[in-house]
Amino acid sequence: MAVLADKCPEIKVTVVDINKEKIIAWNSEDLRKLPIFEPGLSLLIKRNRNKNLFFSRKINENIAEADIIFISVNTPTKKKGLGAGYASDLKWVESSARSVAKFAKGNTIIVEKSTVPVKTAQTIEEILESENKFSSSNTKSFSVLSNPEFLSEGNAIKDLQNPDRVLIGGKNENSIEALAGLYSNWVDNSKIIRTNVWSSELSKLAANAFLAQRISSINSFSAICEET
Repeated sequence: MAVLADKCPEIKVTVVDINKEKIIAWNSEDLRKLPIFEPGLSLLIKRNRNKNLFFSRKINENIAEADIIFISVNTPTKKKGLGAGYASDLKWVESSARSVAKFAKGNTIIVEKSTVPVKTAQTIEEILESENKFSSSNTKSFSVLSNPEFLSEGNAIKDLQNPDRVLIGGKNENSIEALAGLYSNWVDNSKIIRTNVWSSELSKLAANAFLAQRISSINSFSAICEET
């Protein structure tokens, strides 16, 4: 979000979190106290914070104001129940979707950023539709997009500023182009790949699988080298 704010100064970007300590840290004058360390991040925060980049715990109010909402939450491995030990726990994704359904106003684009199983966007859509049925307002509408990140730790800012590709999956063409329009402020259009939601979600998992295979393979080679 810091890169988005930096590249799109006309857009107001607000990062919200239920964790009070994290928001305090993001707003700290001492940039060494930021919750995440990435080379170049503190400079972006310093340059854009309280200009068009804000950090807040006022989740409901900011959802109501937003035109585009990025869901970027943890998806840890389930510790109990069906799928324990290997399946992703989507409780925070689902909780975020319910909050969006409850407090959003007008036409809202929801962007799935977390690494999630295929069909998670469909789950988000079902939650939005279900919650909206019981809403007193019938003026809400939602469009769900998948826009996974392809980042490496320590190079996240560089990867965002100069990505190999930007993948956007969705059903609604106008919503896809609205998000692509943000990225086009600094990413060449030839690198912005538009596809359906299912393909976008699967592509992220495939990329992660290839990376895991590369690590596993080089560890095997390392073991051979140590022996020989």
